[in-house]
Amino acid sequence: MSTSTSPKDLISFLHTSFPSAVPGTITESDLPSTSHALYPSVTYTDPEKVEISQWLTTSARLAMPDEDEAKHAERLGSLNLHLSTRTTLLGSKPSVADAALYYRLAPAVKGWSAEEKTGEKGYHHVVRYIDFVQNAPLFGLSIPADEKVNIDVDDVKFVHKPIDPKEEKERKKKEKAAAAAGTDSQNPLVVGRGKEKGQDTAKSKEPQPEDTTKASTATDTTAQLSKKEKKEKAPKPAKQPPKESPLSPSLIDLRVGHILKAIPHPDANSLYVSTIACGDPAGTKDTSEYEGLVVRTVCSGLNGLIPLEEMQDRKIIAVCNLKPVKMRGITSAAMVLAASPRLKEGEEHHHAGPVELVDPPEGAQAGERVCFQGWEGEPEGQLNPKKKVWETLQPGFTTTQLLEVGFEARGLEALKGGEGEKGEESKGVGLLVTKSGGVCTVRSLQGATVR
Repeated sequence: MSTSTSPKDLISFLHTSFPSAVPGTITESDLPSTSHALYPSVTYTDPEKVEISQWLTTSARLAMPDEDEAKHAERLGSLNLHLSTRTTLLGSKPSVADAALYYRLAPAVKGWSAEEKTGEKGYHHVVRYIDFVQNAPLFGLSIPADEKVNIDVDDVKFVHKPIDPKEEKERKKKEKAAAAAGTDSQNPLVVGRGKEKGQDTAKSKEPQPEDTTKASTATDTTAQLSKKEKKEKAPKPAKQPPKESPLSPSLIDLRVGHILKAIPHPDANSLYVSTIACGDPAGTKDTSEYEGLVVRTVCSGLNGLIPLEEMQDRKIIAVCNLKPVKMRGITSAAMVLAASPRLKEGEEHHHAGPVELVDPPEGAQAGERVCFQGWEGEPEGQLNPKKKVWETLQPGFTTTQLLEVGFEARGLEALKGGEGEKGEESKGVGLLVTKSGGVCTVRSLQGATVR
């Protein structure tokens, strides 16, 4: 169902509708910045600018004639789900991404069968969106009537039951309660069961003579004993602080990441903004969805040090438990590991490379944990910035003469007297490996620092 279009054709299409805003001389790389020129009354936030670039890439992939059919169907499914709650790709704002997606996807939609359009497994929301973009004045597109996708709004093969927001909220609430209750929800504990109606013994039902004197005495005695017990009750022991894990590089959550896309940061010349799959489950904090995958947005200061084309569709190693930080308006939820030469005496920072990304072993999958040999263990959920775990251990990250990435405890003051010192001579450099034993490497930098 994919189709083929060229960037120049797209630019011509946009030029027809917006001749002054889209001159025929611009290139595809200029498109992300044209939204405001097309729609001057609309203001775009920095995250929205990033999202526009991402949708331009997605629309280009949807138009690839040689794309795998299963992958193509997966992209369409994700797009259909995205549009189920939105009028435009950004929600309600028009952008150049809408025009590009229409241009690249409309030829394919023209060829869809009625079942593909509005059948039970059809792309209802994509079809509705295409019809809206080609006809709504909001987008300002000049499309001849004979070139529009012919959509019969009355020809709907299957009507999906609309989701009632209240019912959906109640359903999620019940699921959450059931998950929290676990097995106890099947066998609820009834408190005070012996006192329930009908639970009294036969003896208690028979009338009994009372000795008021004895009852009064027993009551007084019980009250006195109760008061005495309260006075003599030992104080509760103080809560012990949680046991801290010993300092180790295993506290750092290192994983294989897959950069799906990287673009220049719209407001920072030194930064790239990457969309990276790190194997997170759906619903993980500080993640989003992109092309059907759970992803993190990551800002890295690699612009000018690594060519942008080398940041596309590649595997890397990511640090995944640093506290997310906002970098020029965009929240960065991980860090990409890269190697660079160690600073010479008197140097404070590198002005220009060389810098090389750390490569996981061939075949490693996104989300796969990696750790240093001899320093195995479970990582922290999120590193406490006040304890400076990363800053303390990072100087031990290094590359060997064989271009392998490793960790060397020797020389790290914080590890002396602990596990690090005992293992300094016996461990040497612990190589960064996957569970299967593959070693992470760099291209050419020996004895470099990795951060």
